[in-house]
Amino acid sequence: MKKAIRLSISGNVQGVFFRQFVKEKADELRLQGFVKNLENGDVEVVAEGEEDKIKELEKNCKKGPKFSEVKQVKVEKKDYSGKFKEFRIIRFI
Repeated sequence: MKKAIRLSISGNVQGVFFRQFVKEKADELRLQGFVKNLENGDVEVVAEGEEDKIKELEKNCKKGPKFSEVKQVKVEKKDYSGKFKEFRIIRFI
């Protein structure tokens, strides 16, 4: 069954390749959506796909890449929209 989720990840999660880590995991799991840095220092993830794959991504985000320190992950279940065609890193200019 298709599901969607929004994660807000706080801690030492910017400048440690967190977005790249999430993108690689999402691509492996064939999820769609995006990951981006927020101005407050958190990282936001919106992902859509199969429920078991979403849960796997959430588990990976709670751990993070090697040099990150995840302090909190806020989880918000969303309605599946199907509007994403791929998983992207959103960069601010």
